[in-house]
Amino acid sequence: MNPIRRLYDHYHAYHAYGPPRLKYMGLLGMLTFCAFYFLRFTRPNPQVLDDLELRTGVVLAMLALGLQDLWPARLKPYYIPFSYAAMVYSLPFFTVYTGLERGGGVPAISNGFISLCFLTLLTDWRNTFVMLGLGSGLAVALFRLTHPGVPIAADMVAQLPAYLVIAIGANLFKFSTEQIETERKLRATQALAGSIAHELRYPLARIRYSLESMQRVLPVPGVGGQVAPVAPAEVEALYRHLAQGEQAIDRGLQVISMTLEEVSAKPLDEAGFSYLSAAEVVQKAVDEYTYDSEEARGRVAVQVLGDFHFRGDETAFLFVLFNLLKNALYYLEPYPGTRVEITVGSHQVKVRDNGPGIAPDVLAGLFEPFRSVGKSGGTGLGLAYCQRVMKAFAGEIRCESRQGEFTEFTLRLPPIGEAERELHRLSVLEAARASLSGKRLLLVEDDAAQRVTTRHKLRPLGLQVDEAPDGQRALDLLARHAYDLVLLDLQMPVLDGYQVVQRVRQGEAPANRYVRIVAHTSEPVHVARVKTQRAGMDGFISKPCAQLPLALALQRALARRPSPAVDRPLRDRRLLLADDSPFNRRAVSAYLQEAGATVVEVEHGIAVLDELGSGQRFDAVLMDLSMPGLDGVEAARAIRGSGRPWARVPIVALTAHSDAPAIDAARSAGMDGFLVKPVDAGLLYDSLASVLAGTRALPLPEAQPPAAPPPVEGPLLNVARLESYQRLGLLDELLADYLPEIARLVEVLADAVQRQELDQARDALHSLLGMSGEAGAQALYHHVRRIYVPVLEQRSWPQDSGWLAQLRTLAGRTEQALRDYGARQDPARIA
Repeated sequence: MNPIRRLYDHYHAYHAYGPPRLKYMGLLGMLTFCAFYFLRFTRPNPQVLDDLELRTGVVLAMLALGLQDLWPARLKPYYIPFSYAAMVYSLPFFTVYTGLERGGGVPAISNGFISLCFLTLLTDWRNTFVMLGLGSGLAVALFRLTHPGVPIAADMVAQLPAYLVIAIGANLFKFSTEQIETERKLRATQALAGSIAHELRYPLARIRYSLESMQRVLPVPGVGGQVAPVAPAEVEALYRHLAQGEQAIDRGLQVISMTLEEVSAKPLDEAGFSYLSAAEVVQKAVDEYTYDSEEARGRVAVQVLGDFHFRGDETAFLFVLFNLLKNALYYLEPYPGTRVEITVGSHQVKVRDNGPGIAPDVLAGLFEPFRSVGKSGGTGLGLAYCQRVMKAFAGEIRCESRQGEFTEFTLRLPPIGEAERELHRLSVLEAARASLSGKRLLLVEDDAAQRVTTRHKLRPLGLQVDEAPDGQRALDLLARHAYDLVLLDLQMPVLDGYQVVQRVRQGEAPANRYVRIVAHTSEPVHVARVKTQRAGMDGFISKPCAQLPLALALQRALARRPSPAVDRPLRDRRLLLADDSPFNRRAVSAYLQEAGATVVEVEHGIAVLDELGSGQRFDAVLMDLSMPGLDGVEAARAIRGSGRPWARVPIVALTAHSDAPAIDAARSAGMDGFLVKPVDAGLLYDSLASVLAGTRALPLPEAQPPAAPPPVEGPLLNVARLESYQRLGLLDELLADYLPEIARLVEVLADAVQRQELDQARDALHSLLGMSGEAGAQALYHHVRRIYVPVLEQRSWPQDSGWLAQLRTLAGRTEQALRDYGARQDPARIA
């Protein structure tokens, strides 16, 4: 390596890490050089201009070093190289040159010693001598050029040996202290690394044990790779072992997080503090701590003499309790009678064990960092972390112990007033209400008393709550209504919670396939977390629970992305949707996006060809058959005959009528699937999943004689469809856009009838058929369909002379029914 480069690398390494010495030197140097200049005015006959230009350069160089934080990002890489030149110029060069100009003397010698000391502090030993020689040499050279014949001051030359001794001695001393500091840091690092390795040994061993246990439970592979069925008890055992493995991982992460927090000494962010129930956090700590064995768990008891609230960070306080539990349970093996009791009351939490106790001479330094007493391999950081957390909470931690009897840690927390706590409760409920109000929730619980209690807790949140006493009743309601949330008990007769979730996620209730589901369970926390996540639920909360945790659990579930266990069949798919009706596109696009797809919308066949030809990748195309210009059938033929890479893209037809000519045309054009409007979300997903897998969505249906449509009288609205729109956030758009458009189409149809324009009437009926179906206007849809069939297939007017009046009347009733439905969902909505 180039020697100059190696020399600079040493200087760079000296300043790249650690405190910003150069910045501090710059600020100090700027002030010092300015102060020394103005001090000369206190002497008789001051030489004001003798070094003004050189000194100004020094002050500017020092100022640039001091303003390090203000350097632009693009210039920061040049800061350290600039500092090298600035140091050479400001210290040895300026000091030596000005001393030579003034003929030496005590001030020049003193300035030389000061510059040498600062240079030694600010550089490594190699660069100290290089910079000293470089700066002094340049100063002497410039002096000779500007002052020929003037001798160099003898007293300055006489001090050169002293300067050399000082430079060597200072660097030797600095080198020795740096070696001591390096050794100290190395030992601390080795101790810390060894401690962490010791702490992680158990979690890793526990993971290995869990994996071995799972291996023993798994059935032995049979002939041809077949395996025997797994019994329910074995499945439960697998989940239990998996949960224990996750607990072990959590324990390792707890140790690492706690250690890093204490090593970094990063202050806790008070912006993240919340109001916590001491009893609830203590119980959570006891439930979630990763015990070595079930026996260890049985040795821990909680006694709540009186709950209280405090302000702090839940995770940090859990780490404090985890650390105290770990310390107390450490002696379980050598002291089999060890028991741990956690008492909550009087604004304090006490953790007491009847282990060996701590010697009096050790108690005074118990909370010092890297202090571990009586335990091999401990980090010695846990209690220091506990103390720092308690101080951040404006509380304190104390320890009392008697050898051979007990050790008791007391966590004293500052009380908060009843008014402050109530204000916090109301603010949490208000925030939860803001996100949950107006949402529809299904409460599934077989215990009637529990349903009453839970409904009471939910009342302030503004939720619309339905109840189901068992899983089968829940499925019935989910099939008929769209819900935003489900609060689901897991242990129920008929169908348990896991079976309900499985059937919902498989599409048995299409409108709720991706509904947010929160488990309400009394199962152990670590087991429930694994099982509910695997089942496709979006969260869980333990029984019993208070009002605020329940509200927060529902709020989090509604805000989070769907569980990764939920099958989103169109995730990462790009789909091209073509329909001349923006209203129909809006509804179908919402269903597709909910299933994870990215949707590009166009309104006719030419636009389909343009999008495909633009080079964008599309996984499938959904096209209405009846579009202006290039219709769906013609567009499909153009795609298949294009000879382009996208010629084989899957195509699914969308149409309001499955007549024989339409089916034959779709088949001959090479379409892969055929869906009748209004599109059902479940069929839409299944059809696309099939064509994307390389099979037809269904064999394109053979033409059948049209079945008699249901009678007009009956339910005016398809409530399940409307509720799905509400869940997707489309209901307001439907009322604002669909209703005026349906009314307009009725008038267009009436005008065509008056002028006997059959083609115009057919087009209006076609649009009205699709619009009414998508809008959930069930009776109107069937009535229009009954009229549309003869107009389309027989190209003749309906035989019943009163058909138009009946349609007008039904459209009016439908419009009013839709407005009434909207008003019931939101009373503030203007009809």
